[in-house]
Amino acid sequence: MKNYLIIACLIILSLSGCNQKKIELGKDASFKIEKNLAYGHDKEQVMDLYIPEILPEHADAFIIIHGGGWRGGRRSQLTSFTFDLMKKFPKSIFVNMDYRLASATHFALPGQTDDIKRAMNYLEKKLKIKPRYILLGNSAGGHLSMIYAYKFDKDKKVKAVINIVGPADLNDPGFRNYDDYAFVEKQLIDPKIVENKTTLMDFGSPVHWISTTSAPTLSYYGINDQVVPLSQKEILDSALSKNNVDHQSYEFNGDHLGWEKDSNAEFLIQKTDEFLKSIGKK
Repeated sequence: MKNYLIIACLIILSLSGCNQKKIELGKDASFKIEKNLAYGHDKEQVMDLYIPEILPEHADAFIIIHGGGWRGGRRSQLTSFTFDLMKKFPKSIFVNMDYRLASATHFALPGQTDDIKRAMNYLEKKLKIKPRYILLGNSAGGHLSMIYAYKFDKDKKVKAVINIVGPADLNDPGFRNYDDYAFVEKQLIDPKIVENKTTLMDFGSPVHWISTTSAPTLSYYGINDQVVPLSQKEILDSALSKNNVDHQSYEFNGDHLGWEKDSNAEFLIQKTDEFLKSIGKK
């Protein structure tokens, strides 16, 4: 996987300093790249955009959402993985986005889900298209992918969710052992957006919003994950099954970051390809 990142970086560095560049990731995987695009007014509302050199009429768009506990992380952490996805899905658009991070004075929600919507709107306006979206995120990014798709996607633009070690149920006793759980309780959600009789942790739990019309979901969880325990997979699968939502889930040997191991990442990309093809036939 890392070889592609090295090759791509060399190609980018060898090109001229113009805003739009080209990246080659193998046979029939050629993309135009625009980096550091501002999709909002905040300095953190920035994305990298990868467009197939020959853009199909009905291209899907992957929105890549990094992890970092809702108050850390950068899109650069998923650049290498994005390149590998691009090689597998050479006809899709890719957005690798940063978003406004939470802090002691700024809640994560609704700002971060608003940023997902804003990034989509920016893409549609820029390219003058209306793609179906695949939200793919790890850890906090997995959580944001799910809760956006299940709760905030009013126009049903999301075709599928690829959830990598994302918290699905914030009430899960296993997840309550998360060493930053106090932050989750206090700063994850602005109480002003929570409906009456809904607890903060229910509101922030993707499983709370699953319905029969929820987006198909593929999940990937680590057997030895001490941050987002394997119990989250079981809870999520159960909620999706009860609502007859297309879904698949897999386990990998490793901890919270173990999915990044080349063999695990390659497995995930292959299963993502199979999953998207399966739901595309329905």
